[in-house]
Amino acid sequence: MIVSFRNQYQKSMISKFIASLKSFLIEVGEISYFAGRFFKEFLFPPYEFKEFLRQCYYIGNRSLFLVGVTGFIIGLVFTLQSRPTLQEFGAVSWMASMVSVSIIREIGPIITALICAGRIGSGIGAELGSMKVTEQIDAMEVSGTNPFKYLVITRILATTLMLPLLVIFGDVLAIYGSYLVENVKDNVSFQLYFNQVFNILEFSDIVPATIKTFFFGFAIGLIGCYKGYYCKKGTAGVGKAANAAVVYTSMLLFVIDFIAVFVTNIFYKM
Repeated sequence: MIVSFRNQYQKSMISKFIASLKSFLIEVGEISYFAGRFFKEFLFPPYEFKEFLRQCYYIGNRSLFLVGVTGFIIGLVFTLQSRPTLQEFGAVSWMASMVSVSIIREIGPIITALICAGRIGSGIGAELGSMKVTEQIDAMEVSGTNPFKYLVITRILATTLMLPLLVIFGDVLAIYGSYLVENVKDNVSFQLYFNQVFNILEFSDIVPATIKTFFFGFAIGLIGCYKGYYCKKGTAGVGKAANAAVVYTSMLLFVIDFIAVFVTNIFYKM
């Protein structure tokens, strides 16, 4: 009897795993189809420039404060946490170089992208989800308007364009926050600190980090729009769409970041 129960349990676990894997692969296929539709619709007019500019303002301007405060605090905390270790090795003079390279290459882009995934991705998912539930998207289709161009393409383009600018803004404030700590601790001048920052940075540090932020922005807009555009009916579906947009986007950001670092390391070795 125990053996029979164990066999049934194993079979149920295997069937659940297969069902989960099948659901995951279907989700990946649908997102890929959604991305392919974006590129197909994007290449042909008409273009919704006014809605695109409005989304750029909404995504960029309204996220400046959150990104700026977060970046500034990251610079403060990272410097305060790293300083004791560098002091043990007598390498405090390398603080500016270490902080700038770490923030520009990795910490700034991924932290800003995760913040925007939580704020922008969930907002897009909830907005489009509520429009889907209240049948506004269906009404746009009936009236002859292409809702995909007006709602999806404008938002994905806006996130793709604005996220690199937000990352640059956050990086600058993070490095400035690091400078303030060094100024208080060792009375380091502004000119000396930023001379060390710009002396250590190279194009090989800045260019790959900037390029991957475009992919981060595209992923945030794509997943948010996908979850909202295909939201199931009901108010609960809107909440699920917003939550799923954040979770899926966060996972995808780490995958993109890993691929970007892997490819960059290959080029470094060449």
